[in-house]
Amino acid sequence: MLPLEDGFSRRFYYLRLSITDVCNFRCTYCLPDGYRPQGRKSFLSVDEIRRVVGGFAAMGTRKVRLTGGEPSLRRDFTSIIDAVAGTPGIEKVAMTTNGYRLKERAREWFDAGLTALNVSVDSLDPRQFHQITGENKLAEVMEGIEAALAAGFTSVKINAVLLKGLNDYQLDAFLGWIRHKPIELRFIELMQTGEMDTLFQNHHVSGEQIKQRLMESGWVQQLRGKDDGPAQVFMHPESQGGVGLIMPYSKDFCAGCNRLRVSSVGKLHLCLFGDNGVELRDLLGADSQQEALQQRIRSALSGKAATHRLHEGNAGATPHLASIGG
Repeated sequence: MLPLEDGFSRRFYYLRLSITDVCNFRCTYCLPDGYRPQGRKSFLSVDEIRRVVGGFAAMGTRKVRLTGGEPSLRRDFTSIIDAVAGTPGIEKVAMTTNGYRLKERAREWFDAGLTALNVSVDSLDPRQFHQITGENKLAEVMEGIEAALAAGFTSVKINAVLLKGLNDYQLDAFLGWIRHKPIELRFIELMQTGEMDTLFQNHHVSGEQIKQRLMESGWVQQLRGKDDGPAQVFMHPESQGGVGLIMPYSKDFCAGCNRLRVSSVGKLHLCLFGDNGVELRDLLGADSQQEALQQRIRSALSGKAATHRLHEGNAGATPHLASIGG
C-alpha cells in the first residue's frame, strides 16, 4: 500500500470529516448571526461516511476527526462514530464539539468508539463566554467536560480562539484550571476568513506572545506525533495539563501538514483555505467504487499547494470555519 503523499513529500495520516455545517452557537469568529441555511443540503449518510473513511484508511489514514458545525446535532451521530471506529485501519476517532450535549452523551459516545474530544471553551468567565459564543452555557459545557473525564476519555482538549481584548488576558486563569486536570488547553490564533475581515483586524493577536510567556515560566515544547494536529504542545513539571498553540501565521506552519478534509456534502478539500473542493460523493454510492475513489483522492493530492495564502489576506473560498469543518 502506497501512503498518501503530495508533491512536497508530506504524508497524510489524518482526515478531518465534517458531517454537518449546522451549528446552534453564534460564535463571533465563526457564525455571529447564527446558522443561515443556503438552500437544502443533503449531508453524507452513514454508509457514505463509512465508504469515504474506508477509502482513506486503505491509503494509510489512521485518525479521523468528526467536525461540523456541531457534529452532535446529527441524530445518527452515535451510528457515525460506530461506523468510523469499526473501519479497519482507523486507530483514533476524535470529535470537535461546542460541548452542549456532552454531559448526557459522553458515555454513549465513548462506548461507540470515540477516543478523543476537543471542546470549545473560549472563556472561563460566564459573561465573556456568553459574549463570545452567543450562548449562556458555560456551566453546562464544564459539566460535560467532567462527564467526559468520568466516562473514561484520556484525550480531552479544550479549544480557545485567541481574541485580543476578550480572552487573551485570561492565560493565568486557564493555566490554573488545567494544573490538576489531565487535559490540553489549545489557544488557536484567530484566522481571517471571507466574512470576518473587521473582526480579524480588531481582535487578532499572535500566539507567539503566549509561547514566550510559557517558555519564560518553565514550559517545555514537546515532539509532534505523525498523526497529531498542527499545535505546538508544551508541558510543565508542575502541571497535569498541557498547552497547545495553533499559529497558522507562524513560519513553516504548513511544512508539517498531515491532514486532509472532506466536507459534509462530500467534497475533498486539500486545505482549509483552498479555493475549490474536489467532488467525491459520486463515488460513495457503492462499495465497488473504492478503487476509483482512492484514485481520485491521490490524483487531487498532486495539486496540493505548498502553503496557504493567509499572509496575503487570502482565505480562499472559505466563508467561515463551519463551512468545511474548521
